[in-house]
Amino acid sequence: MNIDLSGKTALVTGSTAGIGHAIAKGLAVTGASVVINGRSQGKVDSAAAAIAKSVPGAKVRGVAADVSTAAGCKALLAALPDVDILINNAGIFEPKGFFDIPDEDWSRFYEVNVMSGVRLSRAYMPGMLKRNWGRIVFISSESALNIPKEMIHYGMTKTAQLAVARGLAELTRGTAVTVNSVLPGPTMSEGVETFVKDLAKQNGQSIAEAASNFVRQHRPSSLVQRFASVDEIANMVVYVSSKEASVTNGAALRAEGGIIQTIA
Repeated sequence: MNIDLSGKTALVTGSTAGIGHAIAKGLAVTGASVVINGRSQGKVDSAAAAIAKSVPGAKVRGVAADVSTAAGCKALLAALPDVDILINNAGIFEPKGFFDIPDEDWSRFYEVNVMSGVRLSRAYMPGMLKRNWGRIVFISSESALNIPKEMIHYGMTKTAQLAVARGLAELTRGTAVTVNSVLPGPTMSEGVETFVKDLAKQNGQSIAEAASNFVRQHRPSSLVQRFASVDEIANMVVYVSSKEASVTNGAALRAEGGIIQTIA
């Protein structure tokens, strides 16, 4: 399949590293004009330069803005009034026992993981509907369905993303705009790699041993029995952002290695 998104502008939030950066690179390969986003101008510039170097002819630029705040979203919108493809990827996670999670953490996770996508979708979707083409993708998680007992606040936000995405999809009826969610499983992004390294250090293991043990202990139903790479997740997102994915709408698409033991 030859995915061609030439002439389309794509914004990927939280794309200076990890899954977001891999998605941005994948979209750049298709010919889309890609906008990198992160909170630090330096990191945004470095991420954009890295894609420009690795993808010959890439059309890529960066906008620094903290999308976890209303002010940050407003600044981003001022710099980028319209997009054809919105990837709501910005997110945070942190293992913490339920009884140790204060109100402030619940609010912070909700603002970053949910409200960033709500605010940007509310701003960009009307233009997509007017032009009768657009793609909105929420990067959720298998934790939206399998709520992790060590990160209940995180799981809650990922479930909320599914609800928002499905509700927005209902607003696209009869148009060429689609709204979907992608549910990665354990993925070896930079943030997760740090988490795994900490586990390895705590337990006197190699990184490979710690990663394998994590999957066996915390995601025993995984069929692939390993962490995914960021590129494997990006492949799914690039497809659902494409013109070819025209009848995929309102879906929660799994890229979690078969962890969720249901047929639907």
